[in-house]
Amino acid sequence: MDRRSFIKNLLILLPLSKGMIFAQVKEKAEYDPKKHCYGMGIQVDRCIGCGRCVDACKKENGVPGEPFFFRTWVERYSVLGDKKVDVDSPNGGTDGFPPPAREKDIVRTFFVPKLCNQCDNPPCVQVCPVGATFKSRDGVVLVDEKYCIGCRYCIQACPYGARFLHPLKKTAEKCTFCYHRIVRGLKPACVEVCPTEARIFGDMRLKASPLMRLMRTSRIQVLKPYLNTDPKVYYVGLDGEVR
Repeated sequence: MDRRSFIKNLLILLPLSKGMIFAQVKEKAEYDPKKHCYGMGIQVDRCIGCGRCVDACKKENGVPGEPFFFRTWVERYSVLGDKKVDVDSPNGGTDGFPPPAREKDIVRTFFVPKLCNQCDNPPCVQVCPVGATFKSRDGVVLVDEKYCIGCRYCIQACPYGARFLHPLKKTAEKCTFCYHRIVRGLKPACVEVCPTEARIFGDMRLKASPLMRLMRTSRIQVLKPYLNTDPKVYYVGLDGEVR
């Protein structure tokens, strides 16, 4: 048998299954955003205001410190006996919360995590003059810093106060659900570190996802529903005092 015939027969004898396995692994590794739609649920009664979510977000995404910028933060609501409501968020809740100033007058207190609401009808996308802010095919609102000109239009348009201008990059920044993590099948950093599972993340196209189970078994609310932004951050046990 000459060399050419030998190589030809060798190629024929190579197991086809190996090539098929490699192809399947490659196909599985490729992320298809059209097959996903992400959202987050927040169980207000489970939040203890520990601030771990805020700290994890800053470390994971390199969020600048002074003068205190946040992709996510925690607010404390203190309902007083005279029906007034005090809201504070010292350092975004990163270091926890000190005793409230009018502790004796407080009727009840609760914590509310805040972040970009990943709107289905995002005002920030509508006002961006260069298309730097956009909604991905899996429903996450992102910012392309290569195109962002730092005009701040999106920051002004966001009704949830969830955007800021990066002090060094001079581009708009916000929560992305830790997009670099979720496309690899991981949870957002804030969800992963929550000790009470107050934050629930999931794919809304999967009926068995933790988020969809929460939505089926709980009374779901959103922030500022009258704005018709169709947020994809859903709250359970949200008090009427929260704005």
